[in-house]
Amino acid sequence: MVNWIWLFFIVISVVVAAVNGRIDAVTQAAFDGAKSGVTISFGLISIMVFWLGMMRIAEDAGVLKKMAKLLSPVVRWLFPDVPANHPAMGYIMSNLSANLFGLGNAATPMGIKAMQELQKLNPDQETATPAMCTLLALNTSSITLVPTTLIAIRMNYGSANPAEIVGTTLAATIVATGAAILADRWYRRRSGPPPANKLTSGKTSGKALPAHTAMDPPISAVSTVKGGGDIV
Repeated sequence: MVNWIWLFFIVISVVVAAVNGRIDAVTQAAFDGAKSGVTISFGLISIMVFWLGMMRIAEDAGVLKKMAKLLSPVVRWLFPDVPANHPAMGYIMSNLSANLFGLGNAATPMGIKAMQELQKLNPDQETATPAMCTLLALNTSSITLVPTTLIAIRMNYGSANPAEIVGTTLAATIVATGAAILADRWYRRRSGPPPANKLTSGKTSGKALPAHTAMDPPISAVSTVKGGGDIV
């Protein structure tokens, strides 16, 4: 649907420009847009490399594991229908951690992997589970401590103080996350208890998952998302 919307805008722009005799303006705008896209991309690459490197250092120093332990009670409360040792929990915490630092491009693969793991627990493959809806709401409205991407864009466009939006961004994302959690809790109570997942309904072998599987793959994936691997 999005592709059709963009195609509609492009076609309308060309038609209107042709009617008004301004095809040259459309051509110039296309080249200017391509040039700006490349410039912004290089700026985003540099800031992304920096923050992904910082997260790798934080991982090696054990900061991410401590953050995961700090977030784990909150995550278990937000996702009560997901087993504590399931790999999905690790990807969820990695997604939230990446969003905290404004690393949207790094958070997206984590969210996709979390959804794939949650789908394995889904008794109805055609309907999203409450946990999936919760993850989508949190990923969309996540609290952001450092809006890395926005700061990089402001730097590329010559902002005098590109980091001045940190305070307002933090306040806005706190409000957005609070609203998302309230809406999620309300809909969960309205819809009643979630259906039994595949681990609790006896559809699997019933073997307990190793305790380390919940955190080890996702944490390393945050720092290697740009290098390939099974995450992408």
